[in-house]
Amino acid sequence: MGTAERIQDNEIGDVRRALGGFLRARRERVAPEQVGLTGGGRRRVRGLRREELAQLAGISVDYYVRLEQGRAVQPSPEVLDALAGALRLDAAERRHLVTLADVRRKSAPSGEVSPLLQQILDGLTRFPAFATNHRLDVVAWNALGAELAGGLAAPARRDLNQARYLFLDPASRAVFPDWEDRAAESAGLLRASTGRYPDDAELAALIGELSDRSTDFQRIWATGEVVMCAKGQKQLRHPEAGLLPLDYETLHVPAGPGEIGLVVHVFGSVDGDQDALARLAAVTAK
Repeated sequence: MGTAERIQDNEIGDVRRALGGFLRARRERVAPEQVGLTGGGRRRVRGLRREELAQLAGISVDYYVRLEQGRAVQPSPEVLDALAGALRLDAAERRHLVTLADVRRKSAPSGEVSPLLQQILDGLTRFPAFATNHRLDVVAWNALGAELAGGLAAPARRDLNQARYLFLDPASRAVFPDWEDRAAESAGLLRASTGRYPDDAELAALIGELSDRSTDFQRIWATGEVVMCAKGQKQLRHPEAGLLPLDYETLHVPAGPGEIGLVVHVFGSVDGDQDALARLAAVTAK
């Protein structure tokens, strides 16, 4: 399958098809009973029918069909809000829906690491940290972050693209005990990026490569999930420091007004293993 076909199949680069594909995937996820509708016995399709969603959102069936088929553009904020409510979208999904409906083309940020950002990372001597761009390339790190994430400072140990590492390197499954969650997060972040930057050829090529080489990526991508970086807990396993349950925060470094440039991932231990960072620091200092 050629690159152009892969891009078309993944609805990247065509904002109208991307919007329709996202609406269809979310519609299929909602059971009629969840929104107060009778299931009506056996159904030929999963989730809501088009006419049911249109009714819940208060729009005509014809208009909704044109939206899902990519034949209608720039739905109003009121229509988007009604669809988001009917589909029970979370905050990340709502933002993605609005982004897909904006037909203005956005240039992908360069993702350059400023000397000051690198100084900040290096100054976080007690906390593992690394920065990624919208394609999930790891572009900067400190010493603890490099060791925590599987050897960022040694290119021979791992691919510096987080998605490629997760889906194409078997070693990632040992580093991430909750691999399925991390893989879904990675695919969801990439999907959000395709909405923001539909003309990014490098991003399209990455998704095409993952689609060709990983059945896991195909499976997870087909769910249509969207993820935005946030905070929480993750588990990573280090060959010497052992299992490291850590809390994390994500800090956004804007590339420009209204743009998401780099995301800095900072790890600590508030509710997790209090000795985890000490074990990692001891290994890193060797």
